[in-house]
Amino acid sequence: MQRYFIEAGQFHEDHVVITGDDAHHLLRVMRAKEGDRVIVSDGEQREALVEISGLEKDQATCRIVELLPMDREPAVEVWIAQSLPKGDKMETVIQKGTEVGAARFLPFTSERTIVQLDAKKEEKRTVRWQKIAKEAAEQAHRSRVPVVAQACGWNELLQAAKQMDAAWICYEKESGSQLKPALRKLYSRPDGSGSLKIMLIIGPEGGFTEQEVARAETAGCLPVSLGKRILRTETAAIVGLTCILYEAGEMGGV
Repeated sequence: MQRYFIEAGQFHEDHVVITGDDAHHLLRVMRAKEGDRVIVSDGEQREALVEISGLEKDQATCRIVELLPMDREPAVEVWIAQSLPKGDKMETVIQKGTEVGAARFLPFTSERTIVQLDAKKEEKRTVRWQKIAKEAAEQAHRSRVPVVAQACGWNELLQAAKQMDAAWICYEKESGSQLKPALRKLYSRPDGSGSLKIMLIIGPEGGFTEQEVARAETAGCLPVSLGKRILRTETAAIVGLTCILYEAGEMGGV
């Protein structure tokens, strides 16, 4: 069933009003008609099965049929910190990461990042990325849309990492720490059964420098390996996220 994320203000006591791009998609792409049903969510507190009761040129009024539980989010929050990759790879990370279950995306620049921040383009790019996250969340029937943060620098990212329950930096030269043991150690803690926040830090195409990894360790990050094979930056993000959610029992794991 088609799903849309709408603003909280579009919810009323017994109906919702779908407007903007969502209304255009519903009316022009889906060719909806009165009596059709869709699911809407404000991404925070309310989710409902609704039935279209009125159609206008640029909006649809829908009767609330049933309030639904918002129970599709992983118990563990995984933040993907992704060094800005070339081309449209960031879009891939956001789209696929949202489908799998990431809670937030933090684009950043590091020493070997090829793509550099452009203040004039940054806002438009972030808006586009957030739209991609919204569309992917709708397709995957998520209860919430992951936040795509403004791109930041290495120092700012390390400060954010200190606020997490765990922060793991994927480093291809790491031979001592593997992701799986790190996950099991985290979940074996007395507080490891609740809603944890984990940051997975992925480097650029050229990887991290040894100095960056050392600084990350000083900030409390644990270098981990995703295996013996060298993964592309966009692949590493999705593989790491999937491993975390599997180990947390969110993808059929135990």
